[in-house]
Amino acid sequence: MDIVKTAAEELKIKESQIAAALELLDAGNTIPFVARYRKEVTGGLDDTQLRDLWERVSYLRSLEERRREVRDLIEAQGKLTPEIVAALERATILAEIEDIYRPFRPKRKTRASVARERGLEPLAALLMEQRASYDIPIEEIAAQYIDAEKGVSDAEAALAGACDIIAEDISDNAEYRRVLRDMTRERGIVTVKKNETKSKKEKDKENASADAMTSDIGIKEKNTSDVYEMYYDYSESVARIASHRVLAINRGEREGALKVSLSVDKEAVLSFLYSQIISKNDSPARKYITAAIDDSYSRLISPSIEREIRAELTEAAEEGAIKVFAENLRHLLMQPPIKGKVVMGYDPGYRTGCKLAVVDEVGRVLDTAVIYPTKPYERIEDAKKIVISLIKKYNINIVAIGNGTASRESERFIAGVLREIPESGCKYIIVSEAGASVYSASKAGAEEFPDFDVTQRSAVSIARRLQDPLAELVKIEPRSIGVGQYQHDMKPARLNAALSGVVEACVNAVGVDVNTASKQLLSYVAGLNGTAAKNIVKYREEHGAFPSRAALLSVPHVGEKTFVQCAGFLRVLDGSEPLDATGVHPESYEVARLLLKRYGYTENDIRSGGAVGLRQKIEAEGAASVCTELGVGAPTLNDIVTELEKPGRDVRDAVPPPILREDVLEITDLQPGMSLMGTVRNVTDFGAFVDIGVHQDGLLHISEISDKFIRHPSEVLAVGDIITVMVKNVDEKRGRISLTCKGIKT
Repeated sequence: MDIVKTAAEELKIKESQIAAALELLDAGNTIPFVARYRKEVTGGLDDTQLRDLWERVSYLRSLEERRREVRDLIEAQGKLTPEIVAALERATILAEIEDIYRPFRPKRKTRASVARERGLEPLAALLMEQRASYDIPIEEIAAQYIDAEKGVSDAEAALAGACDIIAEDISDNAEYRRVLRDMTRERGIVTVKKNETKSKKEKDKENASADAMTSDIGIKEKNTSDVYEMYYDYSESVARIASHRVLAINRGEREGALKVSLSVDKEAVLSFLYSQIISKNDSPARKYITAAIDDSYSRLISPSIEREIRAELTEAAEEGAIKVFAENLRHLLMQPPIKGKVVMGYDPGYRTGCKLAVVDEVGRVLDTAVIYPTKPYERIEDAKKIVISLIKKYNINIVAIGNGTASRESERFIAGVLREIPESGCKYIIVSEAGASVYSASKAGAEEFPDFDVTQRSAVSIARRLQDPLAELVKIEPRSIGVGQYQHDMKPARLNAALSGVVEACVNAVGVDVNTASKQLLSYVAGLNGTAAKNIVKYREEHGAFPSRAALLSVPHVGEKTFVQCAGFLRVLDGSEPLDATGVHPESYEVARLLLKRYGYTENDIRSGGAVGLRQKIEAEGAASVCTELGVGAPTLNDIVTELEKPGRDVRDAVPPPILREDVLEITDLQPGMSLMGTVRNVTDFGAFVDIGVHQDGLLHISEISDKFIRHPSEVLAVGDIITVMVKNVDEKRGRISLTCKGIKT
């Protein structure tokens, strides 16, 4: 297999681009570095394209490695033929290679292997000859193989053993398996039934899983009805079943709530096998061959292919869910920071009280407190005094309320407090606290706030994730952030790899202030690992702020190669080198200086707002000629100019800020037809969950998102989008809100 050619055809990318990108990545360059600073070499492949390319090439390389292994294993047995070599070369997926190796794989003890040990292989071969007639009846031929010591008691036992051998040989035929696998993919039906024989243990697991399911898809309140009810009598074709249904069915099966089977038209399957295997319909051996075919499919092929197809469905569903999660995470991390605001983080609770943490404009903790406005204490007046005192003392602009336990009561309480002090101008917002408890109980949380308990750390995290979502959320395992679906069912290694790639891409797209960044944030910078990030923070603490990017070379484990990868993504504000505050890579500093000098700018222009109008001057002269003169490509020139015109720019500023609220809206206030502004909190395969200011997010089903047909909600919506929705239906008892965007004029 020509891996470059294959990848080019699959990914619709030029072979030259793939070859260039692989050369860079194989040499140890990071994906963010290649995407940002080697655009001329790769033809402008972006971060996502490079990750998809690397993932696909890695699979193709492992496929080639397995192809060679199988060829060598078969050759070692002295059974390699030109036909097998050709079949191996044609194989395009791992399953096809394994099918070819199947007959040669050392087998555990099977009915066929026992029959072979009993010497019945010649009888099986004789039957497969399917002669029009035999010298003597087949039963008499079989009687010649009777051997009590070997366990062949009579002619019937001999024929049964021979049929077992034939059945296994049919099952091991790679071509038959390929056709039947394709047939099952195209025509198979997934059938689901309620498991009527659940044990108490399985029932307990099922009930416990309801919490995980509702958490996965963004519902804050558990549905008390049977979570798998819609699948109690359900069927759908393999070719059409949606990914989220595959994952739900799998979970229901694991919990013992559902029984799942996969079937295909058996008559069509057997008809194909008969046409391939039975050569003479009038042969006396026909009834034995037919029986062997039926047994081979029912006992060996069908269960095996069912497992394979279900594994394929699961893998595809998981990959789809991971992509949705990754896209949601990307949009969440790229939410705009709330700059220049003093924020009170509010971690709601009942028995242990509500924890408060006031942080200043740059995230430093100014004060903490505990109040008890909720049950069982309900010390509302005392709580009001404390909150009002803090708001006035620190000029708090926003109260960020976590959306967990007691969030509804806390929102009502804060809204009431703010009504009493309208002159403060303070507003509130509900913030997802997914993962805050994970951070609070982590080693990182303990190191950052050793004197705080876990709930106080949560309050700080809630405030900071409003101020700068990216800087705060990198401290949490990405899969704990909760903007996906069925993340609890994903393979942890695969999920973590995908989500870590998203975090890395976001961190490097934004850039990192090397003098203020946490070690967790620094560890996602291209070229840096946990050790290097820790050493940077330690060096900073011991020697003071870094005066320049070049000073990083003094840090242990940050050598020249690492510096090349990470330097462009690290920022040094107000340092000795003004270009260190931009995304211009040090390797391009000379070009940047020549540009500034050529068009009459100085370094002071970089410090005081940027080289305004630089692009217009270059375009007036002709960008191509400037590129030629400076010896750079057009993409690099464009990036340098962008950075010089707007040094220190934040790519997140283009995203609309979150909606701040002044008063609480109850579900009882909602009426069908009411239009509201809302924030998209989660996007799933079947729709999106939208925060409309009520404690419970509303569901915007995929069928209600657009007047036009869409295949997936992500075609239209992303986490963090501010949209106008209309209330379609309200179920107060179940806490369900149905929304629509249809018919709304934008």
